[in-house]
Amino acid sequence: MTDYFALLDESRRPWIDPVSLKTKFLALTAEVHPDRVHTASEAEKQAANQRYAELNAAYNCLREPKGRLRHLLELERGSKPEGVQKISPATMDCSVEVSRLCHEADAFLAGRARASSPMLKVQLFEEAMALTEKLNAQLQKLNVKGDLLVEQLKNLNMVWESAPPVGSPARVNILPCSRLEHLYRDFSYLARWAEQVQERIAQLSF
Repeated sequence: MTDYFALLDESRRPWIDPVSLKTKFLALTAEVHPDRVHTASEAEKQAANQRYAELNAAYNCLREPKGRLRHLLELERGSKPEGVQKISPATMDCSVEVSRLCHEADAFLAGRARASSPMLKVQLFEEAMALTEKLNAQLQKLNVKGDLLVEQLKNLNMVWESAPPVGSPARVNILPCSRLEHLYRDFSYLARWAEQVQERIAQLSF
């Protein structure tokens, strides 16, 4: 398995500053960007393109908490995290509200598709605006919960930074991978719910 942290010259840890990561990614890809090697030999071009693709894959994985945690758990445990099933009660609180709002939006969209009266369409426009406001408010709540999870990741960094080196038998016993897996699940659910809410907001805008 490719270690994306090593590929981007980052130490393994739950949280990485996104600005710092992007700066490092841009510096590394600048060396092998297709525009820089267009006069090179075919073998050099292929090597540069492969390196460029690997760096892009690494960056896309590590820049978001969900992908980064999954990859970190795979590296430390040697296997993928278990299926997303259990999440914290604090995160689960959002589930009912997101489900209710999405069902409300779906019912409204179905009714609006059948509307033909101009006066009714004006009324439906106002209702769509009100529903969009509620969905945006819910999206903000999800973002706040995501920010709280990020703070937990930052707190876990100290454990990873002080852990025995990679390959040491003692490393497995010290790292709180079970806690990291819980956070991975929470991030997974939050990302899924945010996508569902954003999809309804987009549909209501048409």
